Amino acid sequence: MEKLHNFINGAYLEPKSGEYIDNYEPATGQIYSWIPDSDSDDVELAVEAAEKAFPIWSAMSVEERSKILVKLSEGIDKRMDEFVAAESKDNGKPITLARHVDIPRAVSNFHFFATAILHFASESHYMEGVGVNYTTRKPIGIVGCISPWNLPLYLFSWKIAPALAAGNCVIAKPSEITPYTAYLLGKVAQEAGLPNGVLNILHGTGPKVGDAIVKHPKIKAISFTGGTKTGEYIARTAGPMFKKLSLELGGKNPNIIFSDCDFEDMLSTTIRSSFANQGQICLCGSRIFVEKSIYPRFKEAFVEKISKSKVSFPEDPKANLGAVVSEPHMEKILSYIELAKQEGGTILTGGKRVHLDAPHDKGYYIEPTIIEGLSFDCRTNQEEIFGPVVTITPFETEEEALMMANSTQYGLAGTIWTSDLKRAHRVADQLQSGIVWINSWLVRDLRTPFGGLKASGVGREGGWEALRFFTEAKNIFIKY
Repeated sequence: MEKLHNFINGAYLEPKSGEYIDNYEPATGQIYSWIPDSDSDDVELAVEAAEKAFPIWSAMSVEERSKILVKLSEGIDKRMDEFVAAESKDNGKPITLARHVDIPRAVSNFHFFATAILHFASESHYMEGVGVNYTTRKPIGIVGCISPWNLPLYLFSWKIAPALAAGNCVIAKPSEITPYTAYLLGKVAQEAGLPNGVLNILHGTGPKVGDAIVKHPKIKAISFTGGTKTGEYIARTAGPMFKKLSLELGGKNPNIIFSDCDFEDMLSTTIRSSFANQGQICLCGSRIFVEKSIYPRFKEAFVEKISKSKVSFPEDPKANLGAVVSEPHMEKILSYIELAKQEGGTILTGGKRVHLDAPHDKGYYIEPTIIEGLSFDCRTNQEEIFGPVVTITPFETEEEALMMANSTQYGLAGTIWTSDLKRAHRVADQLQSGIVWINSWLVRDLRTPFGGLKASGVGREGGWEALRFFTEAKNIFIKY
């Protein structure tokens, strides 16, 4: 049984407490490694290392920092097979998904911000006959990056890369449920020549090590992706300490399908947007609203396709869905399916746990599930399930579709399917979402802002938005 370690000051260290947490493989339900049960003592050690490293890292030219981060990107790419296997085993997702999405995107994240920082410019404002203002942007210092379990290295790197590129030192915490690729990242950082103490990776639970990161007075900014309730706690805790906050939280995303859509393109994309990564992507469209005139056709085709989806172990090349991430999460998803029945919903396909043959007989597998007949404002349609479960609902008018789509506390992403250009612009403008895709889903340009409205978060990630978040602006005026 392998023991993972914290990565602090360029070295792998055991937790100060000597305590470890069991790490389960979702595909088998068995323990396959132990991770550090870190606490505030480990955070203090990491902060001390970061304090020593910050003057060195922040003083480097952007060209020097860029070269190191490009090497880090290339280092992940060279270890592609190792990272893919680790991500699939840790998360339960099909190995093909980890190979085509998760790890390549982590490579892209580091490479993008390694080069973006070379073009990050400040502003100047000329005052006629008076003088000139110019703005500088300097790194904040030590920042905390806390990432979730659904896209482990993908989202871990999405936070770390811009923070490092901007010249900060990072105290990073991956999810305790999916720690392995973050553990491997330390090795790549060493090989890339990242100075000791610039990146520190701490493993453990939110209440112990995550809370200590949020509360530490020398950690000046927190970038967090996770549940809305945890985001509320971080805001209440870090707000009075005047820390900068970037919170990417929950979603209950609508998919609005009009009758004039390209039906086959819509259908194939909707299958993916509903059940990719077992529905465990914050951007998945879990509420599908279909114009009444094509609702019967959509329902028949969608159910037929999904009912044939193969749920299997991650190494199976024919697997369409793998395991969900943990036993408690599986039980949560199944409880919502039961709730949907109580609320009057009809299960059109799926709805049950899947039992595979040994050694995967204790794995956390759920059938992709489609439910109809629910009111738009019931709990199943209002609360985030975050699994392979979608509801389908007919609508008659554009106004009705928008009313239902905007009815939740969330506002992360939305998808619109139509061939009417005017309608596409009109509905997108009125949809209460930070991100809207028209006739597509999950097309990501890393230059664009990423984030949500309402309970889906605070702030934006990506492109210049991320580099602005991880720097402090200073205005300097010179009189003529």
